Amino acid sequence: MAPIDSYDHYLVARQAVQDQATDRLTPTEDQKIILIIIGVYTAAILLLWNMPIAKIILSPFKLLTVGLHEFSHAIVGCLTCAKIESIEIDPDEGGVTRMRGGIPMCTLPAGYLGSSAIGAILVMCSFNILASKIASIFLGVCLLFTLWWAKNWLTRGIGFGFIGVIIFLWWLAHGVGLRYFVLFIGVMSSLYCLWDILDDLVFRKAFESDASKFAKLCGSCMSSRVWGVLWFCISLVFFVAGILIGLAAFKEDMQTQQQQASGFGW
Repeated sequence: MAPIDSYDHYLVARQAVQDQATDRLTPTEDQKIILIIIGVYTAAILLLWNMPIAKIILSPFKLLTVGLHEFSHAIVGCLTCAKIESIEIDPDEGGVTRMRGGIPMCTLPAGYLGSSAIGAILVMCSFNILASKIASIFLGVCLLFTLWWAKNWLTRGIGFGFIGVIIFLWWLAHGVGLRYFVLFIGVMSSLYCLWDILDDLVFRKAFESDASKFAKLCGSCMSSRVWGVLWFCISLVFFVAGILIGLAAFKEDMQTQQQQASGFGW
């Protein structure tokens, strides 16, 4: 009887774990609103992305995500003992990070994967008011580092402009809009990485892309297309993980969230 009893206890414990996991991932009313907003943001971004006139609206945000892409190259370069010489963003929504030294095996994929991770973190934090305020500080720090390495006025303008937006939204109506701004930047950064990886690395096969350089560095083991698909999948996992972790970690209702944020400049 002992083995049967132990097995029964195992089944009960496993069912309890499954029920707890289901409860953690079941969205609250506030989380349902955030999920709807994520869906609306995603649809709007994809709709406006390449529309001749409407895409101008997204242009500053695209340039910001380019900045986060280049910042990711630079910060991993620093971690691998590289000397960062400059970061530049151009009006055609491209960018370049110039560095000496470092480990190319780490710095080359860092642009796509790093900015995807930043986007996922911002999406995750948007499920909670206090967390979104902390995330805005994190975003501001990323922009400050980008400003430090910036060597052209467009890069400086994007950095100063969005730092100003963060400060403005922090104090406007007790920061009520900051949460949705952080969420939009998170969705935008995640979608930009996914779109850019597919567009530049998979379909158009841009020969000077990060994936092309990485494929050359690795030899003939995999093509740039394969690396592009792999990075695309990892970026997609980051985005979904950000949503799931946000659902599981932040279950407070709106009143509790406001109370939590009240001592943090709310």
